[in-house]
Amino acid sequence: MAGPAFRAAAVRVRVPATSANLGPGFDAFGLALGLYDDVVVRVADSGLAVDIAGEGAGTLPRDERHLLVRSMRAAFDRLGGQPRGLEVVCANRIPHGRGLGSSSAAICAGIVAARAVTIGGPSALDDDALLALASELEGHPDNVAACLRGNFTIAWTDEESAKAVALEPSEQVVPVVFVPAGEVLTETARGLLPKTVPLADAAVNAGRSALLVEALTRRPELLLAATEDRLHQDYRASAMPDSAALVGALRAEGVPAVISGAGPTVLALTDEAGVDKVLSFAGHHGHGGDPAFAAHRLGVDRTGATVLPLDV
Repeated sequence: MAGPAFRAAAVRVRVPATSANLGPGFDAFGLALGLYDDVVVRVADSGLAVDIAGEGAGTLPRDERHLLVRSMRAAFDRLGGQPRGLEVVCANRIPHGRGLGSSSAAICAGIVAARAVTIGGPSALDDDALLALASELEGHPDNVAACLRGNFTIAWTDEESAKAVALEPSEQVVPVVFVPAGEVLTETARGLLPKTVPLADAAVNAGRSALLVEALTRRPELLLAATEDRLHQDYRASAMPDSAALVGALRAEGVPAVISGAGPTVLALTDEAGVDKVLSFAGHHGHGGDPAFAAHRLGVDRTGATVLPLDV
């Protein structure tokens, strides 16, 4: 049987950063943020060429070990066969190892690009299949769901595959991220979690997770209560003490703040009137007079992974 046919023209894919958990929604909730990686992919006659600019340019592999390339290969297998060669150019803006979904962005960019350069790709690998494959490659669906679908996502895995629904956050919600210089590996953060938690803590998180859906989409005034967590953030605090301290300081001032994903980035959810106040916290938690965090106001990404014209 003949393999798939591929487009001669290059394709460009843009994928957003994501924040998972959002406090109580451990391994289920995700929020797509207006910070993006771009990748341009072209099917070539032979070989593999990878160019990287921005985040990870000095550390990421430029061969088959690159996560984006591995994800493309997995998608091509699902689409019926591999191209003879690939040229890949990455423009990375999402910080690595900071809890902003950089690995999910690479996975989603790879599989969306593979589908886009394959003639008939969208019918052979539909959006639900994309999510299932991305979740399989990442190991859990929370970040990849938000990266692929945009907005605020609720993800879960049943006996068949990963599933997700996307809801639109209130226009009043303004995300602010506090990004530290140092990394915390997801594996390290997960290793600090206990095998069991008290029933009372699980009950609190169940209630707060339900409330967060209402707060984030319709009633942002409830976000402080809705972002309370007892399942993961306290257990991980020893790996990111500055981040834990910043979350505590923000919440003490009435600002809904959480650890973004596995950390150490801190995510605050404010409104237009509160942005300046929230940004002022960036310089309050450093050592030796230097700020511990770079603060960035971001929008909510509303579209998720997107194939764009090359000149955008």
